[in-house]
Amino acid sequence: MVRSKRISMTTDASGAWHAAREGLLVMVVDVIDMSTTLESALDVGAYRVLGASPDFTRAPVRVYPEFIGREAARLAREAGTGIVIVSEPRVGSDEERLDRCRGLVRGIEIEKGCIEAVVPNLGAETPRLAEMRDRVVVAVTDTGGVAFDAAFQEQRDVITGTVARTLAQKGLQPALTAVRRARELVGDKEGIAVVAASRNSQEDILAAQFIASLLVGELPDIQP
Repeated sequence: MVRSKRISMTTDASGAWHAAREGLLVMVVDVIDMSTTLESALDVGAYRVLGASPDFTRAPVRVYPEFIGREAARLAREAGTGIVIVSEPRVGSDEERLDRCRGLVRGIEIEKGCIEAVVPNLGAETPRLAEMRDRVVVAVTDTGGVAFDAAFQEQRDVITGTVARTLAQKGLQPALTAVRRARELVGDKEGIAVVAASRNSQEDILAAQFIASLLVGELPDIQP
C-alpha cells in the first residue's frame, strides 16, 4: 500500500524555501511567464529546465544564482550541449538581460559551460527565438526564478508547472502535464508543494490552486 502524500499550496520564494526544507517536491507556478516559457522549452525537447534569481532580489530567503549556473553547466556537460538563458527585460538588448544575471553567468563560466543564446521571457513563443532542443534552459526572473532558486538551495527536486497555453499544449493539457510530472517525481518525498510565484499575482494563485486540486483528484494515494 502506498502511503499517503501531502499536498500543500503556498506562495513566493519564502514559501518555496520552507517547502523544500520540509522535504516536499516543489512545483513553481509562474504563469506570466517563467513556468510557461520553461514548459514550452520542454515541449520542444529541452534537456533540462532551471530557474534562477537575478543578481538583485528583495526575497527574504537565501538565493545563489551562481550555484544554479554551475549546475546548468554541469548538466550541459553531461549532455554534451549548450545553455540558453531566458532573462528580462522583454524589450531590450541581450546586454541588458545579461546585466541582470552576472552571478548565473559567473557560475556557468567557472564550470566552462557554453551560453548559446540569451532570449526574453515571452512564454509560449520563447522557443521560437533560439534552438532549445537538447539544451539546458535557465529562466532568470524576479518571481518564478527567485522561487525556484530559493527552493533549489535546499534540495534539487524543484519543477515547474503552468495552466497557460504553451507552444505545443492548450486547454487542460499544460495543467495535466504538471500533474503527471509531479506524480512521476514525488518518489518517497512527504508530498508536493505547489508554489504560486507571487502572492500579488492572482493568475499564479488561481493556477496553483487548480493544479493542487487536480493533484488531489488524480492521485488517489495523495491527500490534501
